[in-house]
This record gives sequence, structure tokens and C-alpha cells, in this order.
Amino acid sequence: MQRDELADFLRRRREAISPAEVGIAPGPRRRTAGLRREEVAMLAGVSVDYVVRLEQGRSSQPSTQLLGALARTLRLSDDERDHLFHLAGHRPPPADGVARLARAGLIRMLDLLGDTPAMVMSDLGEILAQTRMSVLLGGDHTGFTGDRRYHVYRWFTEPEAWAMHPPEQREHHARTLVADLRATAGRRSGDPVVQGLISRLQAASPDFARRWSQHEVEVRRADRKTFVHPRVGSLLMDCETLVTPDLGQMLLVLTPADTESRERLDLLRVVGTESFTNTEPGR
Repeated sequence: MQRDELADFLRRRREAISPAEVGIAPGPRRRTAGLRREEVAMLAGVSVDYVVRLEQGRSSQPSTQLLGALARTLRLSDDERDHLFHLAGHRPPPADGVARLARAGLIRMLDLLGDTPAMVMSDLGEILAQTRMSVLLGGDHTGFTGDRRYHVYRWFTEPEAWAMHPPEQREHHARTLVADLRATAGRRSGDPVVQGLISRLQAASPDFARRWSQHEVEVRRADRKTFVHPRVGSLLMDCETLVTPDLGQMLLVLTPADTESRERLDLLRVVGTESFTNTEPGR
């Protein structure tokens, strides 16, 4: 771990980020050009004292989870993120694997979307980052570990995952999840991460194994889905998917498909996080 270099890098990146880039009003008496340490701490979910120790070269070795949070908070590019991991004495997260991080450009797009439900996903269905409205609509899905990181795995092994979709749409949702995974498996032929997930799903779910044997293929694109929220009821949402050039990550944006859904989304925005009940319990 290169403490002095890490401290200098974090301090300079913090000073290079404007408050507006992370949704913080600058204020008339602000003296700091970039973010304050307490703002970095708040956004990354760590203590201010730890941020201070990091920037002073007095900290213990940060975990990969903390480095990922700092990379997102400071809007680091992929190269900057890898450099951060090297300075902290860790191997950078692989392009495809357990430690996937949302790309900096997609994080910036989430910032621009404001109160629109949107999320960054991997091609295996891991949710890597979400807007606040996405969390209010469907819950925070960024903290799952192991195979539960994959939405397709939770769908076929945890009936609680069905709760946010009405019964009449669950067959369609199950079919498209498997068909999209089949397309990813074909594109990433021989990838042990993909093959391992498929093998474990086949062992855990006879329903998945049956659907997988049908060899249906369908890349995730535009769709229309109904989300059932415990507080505001059903919302019909149009789902638009934008993918990166290598098809490794995607930006999923949800917009109300009718006036009633728009009004319910506005109500959900007012209700806020204090009354939100996660639709996938048992994390």
C-alpha cells in the first residue's frame, strides 16, 4: 500500500469534483473548490475521520468495497479507478467478475437523470448503481453478495423477488430473463463466471433448467412492465435500455407509460425513503 501516493491522489480528485456534479448546492459561503471531506464521507458511506486519515496517509488498508464507493463518489474513470486500487495495495476489479463497478460515464448519466428511476446493470443482471427514485420504486439492490447479486438467480430461487410484478406478467419476465442470459452466454462463450452461474441455477431451480433447455434467445431492449409498489400501487413503466459498446454494462431508464403511473410516481417521490418497504426482504 502506497499511503502517501494514495493520500495525494484522493485529495486531488476530491478537489477536482464540483459539488454540482454530485447534486450538492455550492452555497454562497463555500470556500472549498471541490468537495469537502465530510461530503465525500457522506456520499461514500464512511466516517469523516477515516477520510481524513486516508488523506493524511495514516489509515489502515481500505477494503475493495470502500475503494469502489470512493471511486463512484469521486467519479473516477476506469483508469483512475484501477490506479486507486493499485495505490491501496489491491488488484483492480476485473472487467467481468465479482467486483464489477459501474462505469464513470454511466454514473454521470445517472446524476443527470435526477428524479427518474434508472440503474446501471451488468450484462448478467447485477445492479451496480441506482438513482434515488429507482431505490424508492424497487428497493436498493446494490448490496447483494454471491449469486444473489444476479437478478435472474433471485428470481428462480427466491419467490419474494416476484412481489414487484403482477402474476400475469411473471411468465413473460421469467422467459425474458432466461433468454437474455442465453444471449450473454453466447457472447461470452467459455467465460467461467457465466458458466458457473448457469450451472448453479440449473442445480437450484428445475424451472430454470427447463427453460434453459428450450434455448430461447432475446437481448434485453425496450420493454413495458408493471411494478407493484406496497405504498402507491401499480405503476406501468416503459423501460429503455442503453448499452455500452462492449455490451458489458447497460443503463436502464424507467418512465411512466400513462398519466396514472406518472401521478403515482410523483406521490412516491413525496413519500420518500422513510416509508419505503423493500420488496425483496431477507437480504
